[in-house]
Amino acid sequence: MRVLIIADTHLPKRARALPDEVWRRVDEADVVLHAGDWVSAVLLDELETRAARLIGVYGNNDGAELRARLPEVARADLGGVRFAVVHETGAAKGREQRCARDFPDADVLVFGHSHIPWDSTASTGLRLLNPGSPTDRRRQPFCTYQTARVENGALVDVELHTLPPRTRP
Repeated sequence: MRVLIIADTHLPKRARALPDEVWRRVDEADVVLHAGDWVSAVLLDELETRAARLIGVYGNNDGAELRARLPEVARADLGGVRFAVVHETGAAKGREQRCARDFPDADVLVFGHSHIPWDSTASTGLRLLNPGSPTDRRRQPFCTYQTARVENGALVDVELHTLPPRTRP
């Protein structure tokens, strides 16, 4: 099972659209996980139409329309791997311990908010993944997203992808 992980798209405030490369990944993925800060429901509508399966949550920059359509926390069993998706996890210091406590029933926690890619494992075995942002790099050198696969009940081939700088017309 191919998984695309994105967050903090901030459309159309930070970019007009998702990069073409990300749309190609949407088309290839069996599941798209979006960890919030959509900003506009337009992208949610597009992903609901185009993605084979979409699992998303709202973020702190998402208004009433998105909050009415999306949960704060989403959970899904994908091929025997228990995923939780949330936007915010708090400060980086102590994140693994805090998330292991707050998500004891998850194998993988996908989160956003910081725009900073993250891949770590708590002492309990909980894998924490933040894909960064495909549209707003903030203080990072590149815009980013993640892909992974679920195979035989395990998360494998987690990869962080960097995007080329956007060209302005």
